Amino acid sequence: MKRVSTLFLKIAVFLIGLPVLAMCLFLVPEIAKYIAELNPDHAYLKYLIFLDLYASAIPFYFALYQAFRLLSYIDKNIAFSERSVRALKNIKYCAITISVLIGLGMPIFYLIAQMDDAPGIIVIGLVIIFASIVIAVFAAVLQMLLKDAIDIKSENDLVV
Repeated sequence: MKRVSTLFLKIAVFLIGLPVLAMCLFLVPEIAKYIAELNPDHAYLKYLIFLDLYASAIPFYFALYQAFRLLSYIDKNIAFSERSVRALKNIKYCAITISVLIGLGMPIFYLIAQMDDAPGIIVIGLVIIFASIVIAVFAAVLQMLLKDAIDIKSENDLVV
């Protein structure tokens, strides 16, 4: 049963990465082109959008890789190990990095929303920031719990 659950989660992690990859390949260039056409005076925003969104994709995929590794540790029955704690720590740092990068790009989103009269763009940016912060806090809590469980396990091993 455990292998089926982790296999399902591994497939889910893989499937989560596909839409972001499609967005990076197809949607981001179109958004940047649209912004450059919308206001030729601010054509440089095109490169800032590329930089911000592609830079945010790097920690996203690294966090997915760490989640995949964490699921592999669960499969190998080494979930209560320092490797798992490190994977959760990396996921936490990736989520913080994503929220900072998108937060740095919020002025660009604001300018786009002003030019296009579409305040939903700002809301999308805020949702991404909030979701990243929630993931970072959740990973930090799991990291602490796992570290405490490892400490208790090592104490019990020494007693017996």
